[in-house]
Amino acid sequence: MLRFILQALVTALGLWLSAYVVPGVDFSSTGSLIAAAVLLGIVNAIVRPILVLITFPLTVVTFGLFLLVVNATTIGLVASFLGGFSVDGLWAGVGAAIITGLVSLIAGSSIQDDRPRARR
Repeated sequence: MLRFILQALVTALGLWLSAYVVPGVDFSSTGSLIAAAVLLGIVNAIVRPILVLITFPLTVVTFGLFLLVVNATTIGLVASFLGGFSVDGLWAGVGAAIITGLVSLIAGSSIQDDRPRARR
């Protein structure tokens, strides 16, 4: 549970940064930003694996670049459900996906993983 909360905060930071860097990404309040981060975590856990499976041939043909479109679609899906968070178009979603992914990558590399490791 603590890991989910920490990941939601990192995602919120990524969405906040993308709102200031990418034109077309906007939020109305801190509450809507946190709600978007939590909902994005849920959508990434449920909907994104289905989208990745369906679009696997396109992902292979584009050497993985189509995953940016899948990530932009999940961010756009979250924006369509929340009133206080908006993403205007595919390119704004791709920009938000890139920035949010980079923030998650940087934060993930600096946060210790507390799960027990399997012995070899």
